[in-house]
Amino acid sequence: MAAKTLDTKQLAAMFLAGAKKLESQKEHINELNVFPVPDGDTGTNMTLTIMSAAKDVYALEDPDMATLCKSISSGSLRGARGNSGVILSQLFRGFTKVIKTYDVIDVAVISAGCDKAVESAYKAVMQPKEGTILTVAKAVSTKVNEIFERGEEDIDVLFKEVLAYAKKVLDRTPEMLPVLKEAGVVDSGGAGLLAVLEGFYDGYLGKGIPFEMDEETSQAAGEVRLFGGETVKQAEFRYLYHTTLSLELDKTFHFQHEQEVRRYLESVGDGVAIAVDESIVNVSVNTNDPGMVLQKAIRYGELVDVQVVNRKLKAAAENAGVGEAKAQPEKKAPDMPKKPVGFVAVSAGEGIGEIFRNLGVDHLIEGGQTMNPSTEDMLNAIAQINADCIFIFPNNKNIILAANQARDMTKDKKIVVIPTKTVPQGIAAMVAYVPNLSDEENEAAMKDALSAVQTGQVTYAVRDTSIDGVQIHQDDYMGIGDKGILSNGKDLEDVVLRMLDKMVQDSSELISIYYGADVKEADAEAIRKAVAGKFPDLDVEFQSGGQPVYYYIISVE
Repeated sequence: MAAKTLDTKQLAAMFLAGAKKLESQKEHINELNVFPVPDGDTGTNMTLTIMSAAKDVYALEDPDMATLCKSISSGSLRGARGNSGVILSQLFRGFTKVIKTYDVIDVAVISAGCDKAVESAYKAVMQPKEGTILTVAKAVSTKVNEIFERGEEDIDVLFKEVLAYAKKVLDRTPEMLPVLKEAGVVDSGGAGLLAVLEGFYDGYLGKGIPFEMDEETSQAAGEVRLFGGETVKQAEFRYLYHTTLSLELDKTFHFQHEQEVRRYLESVGDGVAIAVDESIVNVSVNTNDPGMVLQKAIRYGELVDVQVVNRKLKAAAENAGVGEAKAQPEKKAPDMPKKPVGFVAVSAGEGIGEIFRNLGVDHLIEGGQTMNPSTEDMLNAIAQINADCIFIFPNNKNIILAANQARDMTKDKKIVVIPTKTVPQGIAAMVAYVPNLSDEENEAAMKDALSAVQTGQVTYAVRDTSIDGVQIHQDDYMGIGDKGILSNGKDLEDVVLRMLDKMVQDSSELISIYYGADVKEADAEAIRKAVAGKFPDLDVEFQSGGQPVYYYIISVE
C-alpha cells in the first residue's frame, strides 16, 4: 500500500541522507560557479550550512517532531554561509515552522510547508533574481501544490514528480539568466537544492548515503550517539594517515602552483594546510596514501622532513588516558567596559586586518572570498563586544545575507549591517564614522561613502569560459571590477593597468593598492610605479594586504 505520511524518524533519516547527497555533489556544484576564480564555493557553503544542522539531528535520541524541527532550523540558520547557504537555511526555517506541530506529515502539510519555505527564502533576499536557487525552490512548491490540489496522497508519487519538475526547471535556468547561458552552466545554488531533494528521496527509500561523524565532530571521548540511541566507540577515520612534510623549492613557487597542489591534496585527503616561507613549503594533510602526496611534492623540490602518523593508533592512545585527565574550568573572557558603539569586520590577510584594527574595529572575522564566515561566526563576534550598537562590515557580497541573518537573530543589541561588498568599501565606511553623530546618521554617512569607492581585484582563471563577451582562458590573469570582468591576459602588469583604465574617472584622486600574500614587495613596488606613471595626476599608495587568492586589491576614490 502506498505511504501517505512521514513520521519524525523518517524525516530525520531523509534529512541526513540529503546532507550527505549534497556533500557528495559539493565539488561538482562548486565548478558550476560562473566566475572562474580559484574559490568557487557555492557547494562548499551549502554543504557546511546543512551539515551544521545534520550534526545536531544526528545526535538526537528518539526526538519528537518539534525537537527535530528545532535542530534543523537552528542548526542551519547558525551554520549558514554565503548567499546560497543563507537561502537554504531559510527554506528549512520556513518548512519546519509549519510541520513542527504535527506528529506525522502528509501531502497537505508538505504543501503548506513548501509555501512557507519559499516565502521565507524570498524575504531574506533584498533583490531576488529568477534563474537561481529561489526559482528552483518556487518550482518545487508549485509542483507540490499542484499534486495536493488534484488529490494525490502517495508520498512516492510526490517525490518522483517533484524531482522531475525541479530538474526540468534547473535545466531552464540558463534561459532566465544570460550569464549562466554564456558560461554554459546551470545555477549552482539550484543544483545544490536539487541534490538535497534527491538525497531526501534516497533516504525515504532507505538507500541514502550513510551519515557518519568525522573526527572533528565526534565527541571528545571518541564516542558518538546515532539516531535512535545506539552508541558506538571510536569512529573510523575516513583518512588514516596524518602526513606532514617540508620541501626545499628548486624553482619559484607561484600562487598558481600552490593552488594546483591544494586542489590535488583535497582530492586525495582532507585537513589540507600549506604554508610558504621563502624557499620552504610546509604541507599538512590527512590521506590514505602518503606516497601519492610525496610524489606530488617532489615535483617542486627536495624533501627536507617527512612525518606520517597513524591517526587511529594515536587516537586510541589518547583515549586510553581520557579518564586520568580532569576537566579544566572554562576560562571566561575578561569583562569589557561598556561602550556605545562597536565594530565587526570580515577580513582576510594580516595587513588588511591591521588597517581595520587601526581604524577602530573591535573584532575581525577571518574570511572573505575564499571562506565565507557563517552566521554563527557573526553571532560569536557580536557576543564578544560589549556595546549597545554594533556595526558589521561583511566586505563581500556573498557574506551580506549571513550578516543580516545574525542581525535578525540578535535581540539584546542593535545591529547595523553596512552592505560593504569589498574590503576598500569597508575601509571607506570606517573612515566615514564620526563619533558624535547618531547611529542613524553614521549609518547613512557610511552607506554614502560606499558609492565613492571603486574596487578592482586581480586573480587568475581556473578554467576556460566566456563572461560578458570576454573570452577567458585557464591561468589568465583577471581584473574583476564591481560589476564584472574589466581585463584579462597573460601579463599581470598589463591586466592591472587596463583594469584601472576602466576604473579611473576625471574626478578620481587616489589609487590604493593592497598586495596579496603571494606578491613580493619589490613586485608590488614595480606595479605601483607603473600605475603612478600611467596616472601621474593621482596619488598612488600601496601596502601589504596579505590577502589570499587575489594578487592585488585596488581601490579608486
